[in-house]
Order: sequence, then C-alpha cells, then structure tokens
Amino acid sequence: MTTIGGLVFVLVCVFGSYLLSGGSMEPLIEALPFEFMTIGGAAIGTFVMSNSMHDVKHTLHGVKKVIKGASYKKQDYLDLLCLLYFFVRLANSKGTMALEPHIEKPAESAAFAKFPKLLANHHLSDMICDYLRLVGMNADDPNQIEDIMSRELKKSLHEEMHASHAIQSIADALPALGIVAAVLGVIKTMSHINEPPAVLGAMIGGALVGTFLGILLAYGIAGPVASRLKGVVEEESKFTDVVRAVIVAHLNGNAPAVSVESGRKMVPTQYMPSFQEVESATQSLQI
Repeated sequence: MTTIGGLVFVLVCVFGSYLLSGGSMEPLIEALPFEFMTIGGAAIGTFVMSNSMHDVKHTLHGVKKVIKGASYKKQDYLDLLCLLYFFVRLANSKGTMALEPHIEKPAESAAFAKFPKLLANHHLSDMICDYLRLVGMNADDPNQIEDIMSRELKKSLHEEMHASHAIQSIADALPALGIVAAVLGVIKTMSHINEPPAVLGAMIGGALVGTFLGILLAYGIAGPVASRLKGVVEEESKFTDVVRAVIVAHLNGNAPAVSVESGRKMVPTQYMPSFQEVESATQSLQI
C-alpha cells in the first residue's frame, strides 16, 4: 500500500504544481496518448525482446510483490521456528531415521499439517526435506552442508533478483525512449514549418511531452518499483536463511533450543519474535 500511496503522491505533486503555476492540461492530454504509445510500446517491446517468457511471467509476478510486500510476517517466522524445533528435537531424541515419515511424504506429515502455509510453500518444504534427508544419509559435516545450502540460497536469490534487474533496465531505457518520442515530435513540427507560430508552439510543446513522460516514468515509477522489489526479495530470502541457520547449528551438536535460537537471530528485526515467545511456542507445540 505504501507503494501505491507514494505513486499517488508523486503524481499529485508533479501535476498539481504544474497546474498551480498556471500550466494547462490541454496540451498534455492531447499529446499523452500518442507519446505514451511510443514510449510505453517501445519499453514493452524491448522488455519482451531481452527476456525469456519465463522471465516475463516472473517479472509480472514480481510486480504483485511490490504491491503486497513481503509474504512472511512475524507469525510465519514463529511457525517456521516451531517446525524446525520439532524436527531437530525428533532427530536428537529418536535419531535421524525418525524423520523419514515427515520428509519423504510431507503432505502426509503431522508436523507439516500443523503449519499449512509452510507446507504450501513448495520451495521451502522441499528445501527442509532435502537437507534433512541429507542428514539422514550421514552427510553430517556442518561445514559441507552449510556450503551447499549457502550456494543454493545464493542461486535462488540471484534468480529472484532478475525481475528487479529487468524493471531497472526498463527504467534506465525510458529517458532515452522519451527523447526518441520528442525527436519524432520535432520532425513532425519541422514538416509544418510554414504554419503560424501558435500552431508550431503547440506542436513543439507536444513533442516535449515525450521527454517529460520518459523521465517521469523512469525516475518516478519504474525505478522506485525496481528498488522496492529488490527490497522485498532480499527480505523474503531471510526466511530460508533461518532454515540454514537451524540445520547447521543442529549439525554442530547444539541442543534443539540453541539451534532454534540461532535461526531466530536470522529473522529480520521488525518480525523477530522474542526469546520468550519462541520458547513458549516450542514448549507448547503438540504434534
């Protein structure tokens, strides 16, 4: 919502100051549809040219994230810590073989069933199951597991960042596309050089709308959207960082409560539950 509110504020300030200073909306209204067709159409075309269909869909999905914000809140992090606490406690008390019913068929696991939102996140549930399965296969070197997990998380973050980079590329191109639209307007004006000054002035004003629109779209809309999407992706990546921290701490021989505390420290500050909240939630966990 803050993104939409910021966009409205930008538009009100830009066009409001123009009107208050004595500007007329008539030249803008007449020129905007054609200039927007030139600039917007060229931007969309170059975006499609430079990305695969998968990346196009991924970027469109990323725009939804800009509006909604990060998917994970405080309760989601608390649920994740509780789920991981159950798994590391189970592995400590009954051995890694006791994890098999939960990691081989997570959809039938009583532990995952307790947290349906985590189960529905296939990337997260698959990651938890894959690394707990590795632990059950005697891949218990914490340094090796941490290295593998870090490389996977880095790869996932790089892939998720592509949408932000794609939108930023559009933002970088929009001022130049605005100049293209303005030059076309100037060419049109020069072909009517025999017209009266009032007509030529209106045509030149219409041409300059292209430059104005390109800059506004770049620095007032596309650039901030790309920046916001980058922030959302980075924030969401902390969710899987919690998994890495807990599993590595467990492999280092720490008690379940200590392993979960290592994961809690990876939670973004604004969503971090207190030590007492985690302790209360894990101790009351019944599966």
